[in-house]
Amino acid sequence: MNRIQKAFDEKKKVFIGFVTAGDPNLELTKELVMAMVEGGAGLIEFGIPFSDPVAEGEVIQRADLRALAAGTTTDKIFDLVSEVRKETQVPLVFLTYANPIYAYGAEKFFTRCEESGVDGVIIPDIPYEEREEMRPYSEPHHVALVPLIAPTSKDRIQKIAKDAQGYVYVVSSLGVTGVRSNITTDIDGIVTEVRKATELPVAVGFGIATPEQAYKMAKASDGAIVGSAIEKIVEKYGNDSPKYVCEYVKSMADAVALAAMA
Repeated sequence: MNRIQKAFDEKKKVFIGFVTAGDPNLELTKELVMAMVEGGAGLIEFGIPFSDPVAEGEVIQRADLRALAAGTTTDKIFDLVSEVRKETQVPLVFLTYANPIYAYGAEKFFTRCEESGVDGVIIPDIPYEEREEMRPYSEPHHVALVPLIAPTSKDRIQKIAKDAQGYVYVVSSLGVTGVRSNITTDIDGIVTEVRKATELPVAVGFGIATPEQAYKMAKASDGAIVGSAIEKIVEKYGNDSPKYVCEYVKSMADAVALAAMA
């Protein structure tokens, strides 16, 4: 059984934390990942910093720029993942864009994913219709291509879900990532459509920041994904941020666990 499926099977509902690799440096990124694991995160998404992250709001854009300014490279991120893998078997998933993969070399990229212990990759700017471009590289190396399903996917929801791997990432709101005070999308309706096409876990992200939101989203699905709210803590506290991230993740993971018992 792969690590992603095992995590959802064991926890029923999973809190997924996101961190931009290299913000403010790679040493701290490792501390942040372990702090999230300690806080109860069941899966970690690593953002590979990119100069044009089209799906990201201002908070993660700033994190990307800090990481790039610190000299973060894809090779260094793979080395970091290898180090993290020595300490935890929590599933690790990259969030990146097509350009960095092609610039690195797709075959080399997915080879190193397998070697370092990356379980999946999310590529926001590769639509469903172009997913086959990556599969010849990802599948031989057992790396799941995790799809995004947005409120605008509508009649394409089941089509996207049917070919999903790892888990299905449901985007809760239109626009880019970032904290939102209110999420009005019909998540129940989208999740229902997804479940008609796949038995894979479904997790909801974009805009989730409070335990109340995490509980609500996890109750409607199999997990809640949080990135910008974590990056805000990193931006505010810098080298002191791991302890604050651990406390925050614990509050969110506890809310998701409550949803699993509801």
